[in-house]
Amino acid sequence: MAETRTVLITGGASGLGLALAREAGNRHYRVAIADIHDARGEQARQALAEQGVDCMFTRCDVRDEKDLRNAVQRVARRWGRLDVMINNAGVAGAGLFESLGDDDWHWLLDINLMGVVRGSRMAITEMKRQGFGQIVNIASMAGLTPPPGMASYNVAKAGVVSLSETLRSELAPLNIQVTVVCPSFFRTNLGESLRTPDPVTRARFERLLENNDMTAEQIAVAIWKAVNKKEFLVIPHKPAKKAWREKRWFPEKFFQSMEALGKKLRR
Repeated sequence: MAETRTVLITGGASGLGLALAREAGNRHYRVAIADIHDARGEQARQALAEQGVDCMFTRCDVRDEKDLRNAVQRVARRWGRLDVMINNAGVAGAGLFESLGDDDWHWLLDINLMGVVRGSRMAITEMKRQGFGQIVNIASMAGLTPPPGMASYNVAKAGVVSLSETLRSELAPLNIQVTVVCPSFFRTNLGESLRTPDPVTRARFERLLENNDMTAEQIAVAIWKAVNKKEFLVIPHKPAKKAWREKRWFPEKFFQSMEALGKKLRR
């Protein structure tokens, strides 16, 4: 009989992370939630346990490598294996480029990019030991088709895509697969973490989150289907796939549409 698989999800106490945890439970995974929010994390653990999921919560700040090392080691000690590591924790930043200071850049890159770097490093250590595994990095369409007014976020997510492409080739000989997910904006609590110097930008960002018809649960299902197939690039939203193809095949048309958005931001 095959052993029950395990997954560790950063930022797993709410939003897409929690939807991924629930779907993992539906697929009979053992689930470890890592998050900085103790109350949310414990609430999520209890809800999963009530559904019969073998689960745990560990407090984890992805800015701290020790926290990530501890999270991976707790999973290995409890269940003896780490099949899937989902680097999901992230925050949002927006504003015209000249309005973003160094503190804004350091904060966002430390979480959205370096958090994935640290999480991947810790997971690889365990996966090399056991001889298998899969790393799933949650990026964004902003990393593939960067919109104006979100420079730091775009750069961080593009970095996650590039990191994932690099790891894909480096880790294949070790029997470690890599998946990178690039969703568009969808209804979630990402707006809670938004840093922006401009209330108008905040309002626009919140509208982006509300005006999409895909839910976190639908995106989680799409991600898990791709994980099981060991697909590399996952773009859940159909309009996003269209925009990505337009950028690749008709770049001038794509950038004209982005310039039009940039003009709106400057009004």
